[in-house]
Amino acid sequence: MVSDDLRGGPRAWQVWGIGLSVYVLAVFHRSSLAVAGLVATDRFGISAGQLATFTMLQLLVYAGMQIPVGLLVDRYGPRTVLTIGALVLSVAQAGFAFADSYPLALLARTFVGMGDAMTFICVLRLVSSWFPLRRVPLVSQLTGNIGQLGALAAAVPMTWALGHLGWTAAYLTAAAIGPVLVVLVRLLLADDPEHRHRRGSALSPSQVLTTLRDSWRQPGTRLGFWVHFSTPFSATMLSLLWGYPFFVKAEHLSSGLAGTLVSLLVVANIAGGPVMGWLAGAHPWHRSSVALSVVGAIVLMWTVVLAWPGRPPVPVLVLLVLVVGCGSPASMIGFDVGRTSNPSTRLASASGIINQGGFVAALLVVVAVGWVLDWRTPGGGNGYTTSAFRWAMSVQYLAWALGLVQIWRYRQIVRHRVGRAGVDAGSTMIDDYR
Repeated sequence: MVSDDLRGGPRAWQVWGIGLSVYVLAVFHRSSLAVAGLVATDRFGISAGQLATFTMLQLLVYAGMQIPVGLLVDRYGPRTVLTIGALVLSVAQAGFAFADSYPLALLARTFVGMGDAMTFICVLRLVSSWFPLRRVPLVSQLTGNIGQLGALAAAVPMTWALGHLGWTAAYLTAAAIGPVLVVLVRLLLADDPEHRHRRGSALSPSQVLTTLRDSWRQPGTRLGFWVHFSTPFSATMLSLLWGYPFFVKAEHLSSGLAGTLVSLLVVANIAGGPVMGWLAGAHPWHRSSVALSVVGAIVLMWTVVLAWPGRPPVPVLVLLVLVVGCGSPASMIGFDVGRTSNPSTRLASASGIINQGGFVAALLVVVAVGWVLDWRTPGGGNGYTTSAFRWAMSVQYLAWALGLVQIWRYRQIVRHRVGRAGVDAGSTMIDDYR
């Protein structure tokens, strides 16, 4: 294990900055289709349902790749996996630039999801290796929050590029950024302060299963999973697909105001990150309490909006977006719980398990909202009503109920096994779990 004396300093921030740049690029590629929906509909001759399949596919691939990526990082180190992720992203986005049919476009977006899945866990592993333990929660939060700038970069620049350069040139330009970052990763990034390349032990299939089983058996890993399951899915659902239609169709806002509200999700994410990071580092015993409080606030705001007689005022919708947006930084608490519950040799594997939680929840909710909208919309089509959206958005309560019960359950187990005196911001709980 690397001594805290070797962590931190300008070199650590340089390594983090390079890794963060790759993650920002991944978020950019992930979000680049959001502003190209109408153009994609015309280019591939597809329906709205087929367009939504792009989002569903990316969520499914991202979630499904988390455990394999975690195992790869534990085996080959974050530098190698981050390099592969950036290259896969660039090749996939270049393929998307030239795709002239729906099946080819789906294939390209599948690989975009795969490359995207290889970035975040790598950067979290770099943060754990390069920074003093007390600073890890804050830097991890900054990683998730600043990474969302990629979503903002995918809005205005990609809109301009699609309008002025055309589909192929716009996506090829975006793809060209990846090789530049790969060069920086290979030249300047190291797995930890003592090793440029840090390799784990080769694992047989039975050892892989043992590693995953040991990670999952840790109550802290399960607590982290359910924290990540419960906190961010509402923001993901609004930002990736249903936010804009909800504000336009259900709340009868203008397209400009609806777009502004969706953009506020990113602002809330960035603003809430340092607060969540400070709370997790300063009060590790109360990390699950913070997560429960955030979920409670999100549930309360949705209840106010959905139960409001008539149309809720715009300030109420703004407050909804700001509160829901805090769910994303709160989800990072799950990774911090996992970090203090597992040895470094399986940290990435545990992070992969935890990272699945939010994306599985988002996938289920996004699909369920669509199903309920179709069920409650007379005659089909996109003529969604306020009533249909109130029914559809209510499916979130099922996911929150499950998540809250599980968070409460596993936090009781964690507290029973660890004991208050055994926890501080820099400790791990491994010995207490045995």
